[in-house]
Amino acid sequence: MKRRAVAAALLTTACFGTPTPLAPGREGSVGVPHRGVLTGGVELPRSGPGFVRFRPTAATHWGNPRLVRALEQAAARVSREHPGGAPLVIGDLSARTGGRIPRHQSHRTGRDVDLGWFVTTPEGIPTRNPGFVAVGADALARLEGREAYVRLDLPRQWALVKALLQSPHADVQWMFASVVVEALLIDYARARGEPDELVHRAETVLIEPGDSLAHDDHIHLRIACSPDESVHGCEGGGPRWGWFPPLPRLDAAETALLDAVADDPSPTVVGDSHVADAR
Repeated sequence: MKRRAVAAALLTTACFGTPTPLAPGREGSVGVPHRGVLTGGVELPRSGPGFVRFRPTAATHWGNPRLVRALEQAAARVSREHPGGAPLVIGDLSARTGGRIPRHQSHRTGRDVDLGWFVTTPEGIPTRNPGFVAVGADALARLEGREAYVRLDLPRQWALVKALLQSPHADVQWMFASVVVEALLIDYARARGEPDELVHRAETVLIEPGDSLAHDDHIHLRIACSPDESVHGCEGGGPRWGWFPPLPRLDAAETALLDAVADDPSPTVVGDSHVADAR
């Protein structure tokens, strides 16, 4: 118990602390998605191969560099594999320095993004998603205020899910989506003979959240902390799935240091910070 308390204290010292002049060790995606900040983020361009921003001039398109890279590459891959379709409509990521933004409780550390559906006309002609439209069990979504519908473009939507799950830049922690949309996507993937392991991963991360709206009108994508980011302040947001790279472990020297600190009744100086007796 004492050793764990010392370890916790060390992780909040100037070696790892909050991103301030007194504790510069925390950087990148800092904190948890609903309570954190972002440093060193990059801005998603207004448009690129296969994608456009839903709110082109909004200041909410900053993200973890890994997330932005994954989005750009996944959108371009879908465009190559399914030419002639409309672009992916990308909603909010985070503010330049993270923190709370309008319309969201999370999206504070650059690891979250909202993605509109790929859609077609009811006859199957690709068309640009006009906004956040709610998809039902028949894969149709009624356009607000109109007697008109669009259909979920399952080939392109599954291609996007697949590209993100296979991205070397982003370990997908969650894809929040309604159970109806999840069922449509998984049924499509199985019907086309996708590998069992890939479908399993999709089933694992596609989930309808229990503490917010059903997410039948978009996917809320969240990526996990990388091992390096985890020692610079990135935390939580969901489980670490078995296929993620392992988090770093203390080596023998660091373990010995913790043991020595825990056994010393006097205060100990570590770096520039003062760690009190943790008994």
